[in-house]
Amino acid sequence: MADVGLRPVEDADLDVLFELMRDPESVRMAAFTAKDPDDREAFDAHMAKIRAAADVTMRAVTYDGRLVGSVSSFVIEGDTEVTYWIDRSVWGKDVATRALKQLLEIVEVRPIHARAASDNTASLAVLKKAGFQAVGTDVSYATARGAEIEETILRLA
Repeated sequence: MADVGLRPVEDADLDVLFELMRDPESVRMAAFTAKDPDDREAFDAHMAKIRAAADVTMRAVTYDGRLVGSVSSFVIEGDTEVTYWIDRSVWGKDVATRALKQLLEIVEVRPIHARAASDNTASLAVLKKAGFQAVGTDVSYATARGAEIEETILRLA
């Protein structure tokens, strides 16, 4: 089994992460994305902000030493949530689940929450394998799809 690891995000990672977060299929699946995934200036500003935030834990995800994404926790409206973005080339290889479980060992806050487009069955499966349970749904505007869609809200106690 290939090694999945986490490490701090470095400046040199930003070019790769920007490209990963522009992949059209990944953007469609994630649904709740940047207004314009091709806007490098906005990406750099967002990354600088979250990397400096005291309430954000962001890690680079590696697969056999190669950078393949990121996984983070952040606080929104008083709740800690998790998010991740994994290179489509390693989807289906358990990378997201393993990376998320490692992040959950670092971030000990409980309960911790997550959200995913309700039709993103792969992401929902990752969250459930990490112990999250669906606790409700909401309808929100998904920038990547240009429409309001249902998202599933999950919680890990």
